[in-house]
Amino acid sequence: MGEYFILAINPGSTSTKIGIYENEKELFTQSVEHDDGYLESFQTINDQFQFRKNVVLEGIEAQQFDLKKLSAVVGRGGLLPPIDAGGYGVNEVMKQLIWEGCLSPHASNLGALLADAIAVPLRIPAFIYDAVSADEMDEIARITGFPEIRRKSLCHVLNSKAMGRKYATECGRNYHDMNLVIAHLGSGISISAHKKGRIIDVISDDNGPFSPERSGSLPAFALVDLIYSHQYEKKQIYKKIRGRGGLKGHLGTSDIREIEKRICAGDATAKQVYEAQAYQIAKGIGEIAVVFKDKIDGIILTGGMAYSEKLTGLVKAYIAFLAPVRCLPGENELEALALGGLRLLRGEEKAHIFCGDKDNK
Repeated sequence: MGEYFILAINPGSTSTKIGIYENEKELFTQSVEHDDGYLESFQTINDQFQFRKNVVLEGIEAQQFDLKKLSAVVGRGGLLPPIDAGGYGVNEVMKQLIWEGCLSPHASNLGALLADAIAVPLRIPAFIYDAVSADEMDEIARITGFPEIRRKSLCHVLNSKAMGRKYATECGRNYHDMNLVIAHLGSGISISAHKKGRIIDVISDDNGPFSPERSGSLPAFALVDLIYSHQYEKKQIYKKIRGRGGLKGHLGTSDIREIEKRICAGDATAKQVYEAQAYQIAKGIGEIAVVFKDKIDGIILTGGMAYSEKLTGLVKAYIAFLAPVRCLPGENELEALALGGLRLLRGEEKAHIFCGDKDNK
């Protein structure tokens, strides 16, 4: 096997994470946190491109790593039209669609642009891998009560699949032979049903539990009334749903460490809201568990909040009867991106070609 150096880039809502890997070996990783107020000074997510690019290049320069050694750059895939799971080469169609600004606004959309901007001068491939919009859902899962609205598969595909593979290895089994419920607990929460290696259904971050920064599912009539009360503009409503909802909306902070300190200090409101979040996470896991119509081999709690023994303990108390529960904390997305890119370079997987609207399912 050859020696491959891979740069992984993961732009998140409040951070930019980078890592360089030599084959499977991590050489270094870095996470740069961004001030909310500074990010809000940019009118659009796309306007953050140059700022984020500078962060990436400065991080690499600080490690004195020679960019010319890179074999490929892999960026996080964003909210593209529904596409297959796995890797895609970044092409002009993909870049144009992102730059047009028509996608749902999220920093992950910049992953492809950043990967391409660094890869092109080096004449090496730029990929995205297991994009947020990777869609393997069953047709029945797409139908809603509105004929005009169909559900799409939007979840933390990258980390969820990576943790599914990791859990299967721990069990001495193959990910493609297992039924798993995987709850990614981050600034947004998604819950996915993995049946024999395929995500057959999801509860997206706008359709399930509220999270540190997002509102989750809301009563429809109450939301319509709020919209037509004219208290908020459309952009403000979107921000309340994603960015200023959830724990941040209730308690003024999305930092669960701070909230847990408040609870220890006797803050009854913080305790009630925090426990309600855990209740909703467990409820979402129970809701999606039924889609298998079969035995569930395991439930995985992952993402940044899975580091909290307090939160995971509250969730486990509700769901332990369903299946074995395993905590695999952290957003292990840099490693997942790098390993995905490595499989593509080795020819173990073939990169898909992005065709824009033709990829819609």
